Amino acid sequence: MILGKKLIVIMPAYNAEKTLRQTYEELPHEYVDEVILVDDASRDETPRVAEELGIKTIIHPENRGYGGNQKTCYTEALRHGADIVVMVHPDYQYSPRLVTAMSSMIASGHYDVVLGSRILGGQALQGGMPFYKYVANRFLTFVENLALGVKLSEYHTGFRAFTREVLETLPLEENSDDFVFDSEMLVQAAYFGFRIGELSCPTRYFEEASSINFRRSVKYGLGVLASIMKYLLCRLGVAKFVIFSSTGKKLLTNDKNSKSHL
Repeated sequence: MILGKKLIVIMPAYNAEKTLRQTYEELPHEYVDEVILVDDASRDETPRVAEELGIKTIIHPENRGYGGNQKTCYTEALRHGADIVVMVHPDYQYSPRLVTAMSSMIASGHYDVVLGSRILGGQALQGGMPFYKYVANRFLTFVENLALGVKLSEYHTGFRAFTREVLETLPLEENSDDFVFDSEMLVQAAYFGFRIGELSCPTRYFEEASSINFRRSVKYGLGVLASIMKYLLCRLGVAKFVIFSSTGKKLLTNDKNSKSHL
C-alpha cells in the first residue's frame, strides 16, 4: 500500500513473453498490493509466463485492441478494490521502478492522474525513439496543450497512474478500442477537471518493445486531432459527444467474455 491506499498495477499484454518476467521482477512489490495482467489473445507464451509468476491473468479469447485491453484492465482493477491504478506495459519500455513515485504523487492528494513522461529529461531520442515519432509527439502535444489549456510535456506515454475516482467518472467504454484510447482518456480527464501531473521516465526502444508502425501512427495522430476537435466543439456548446457525457457507459464490473486464471 501507499499511504493507506490500495495500489494495483495493470498490464495490458500482447506477445510480451520475452519481457514480462523482467518487467514484473522490477516492480516495487513491497508497495504493490496486486498485479493484474490482461492478455489480448497473444500468439506467444505470455499467459504461461504470467502463470509461472503468479500474476492474476485475464485472457481475451479474441484480440480486442489496445484500448479494449485497457477497458478490461481498469474494470478488473476497480472490481478488486483499487484506490490507485498504475498501468505498466509488460514490454519493459518504461521503468517499473517508478511505480512508487507515480503512485505517491496520487496518494499525496496533489494529482488525480500522473504520467511518466519520455520527454522530460531530454532522453527520448537517446533511448531510441524514432525521429518521426518524436516530431509527431512534439507537434501533437503542442496542439493538445493549446486546445486543452494544460501544460504537459507529452500526452502519448503509456505509463500512467489514476485514482479510482477518475476511472469511475470517465465514460471509458465509449472510447476507441484502438491506440487512440490513450488520447481520448486524457482529453476526458481534462474535460472533467482532473489534475494531471508528470514525472520524468527513461524509455527504451528495442526489438521486443511494442511499437506501432508508420501507417498506424498516422491513424493514431488523426484520431488524436479528432478527439481534440470533439473537445473544443463540446466546450463551445456547438455539439455533444458521448465520450464527454457523464451519462455515458461506465466500466463494467464483470466481463463475461474474458477468462480468468490465477
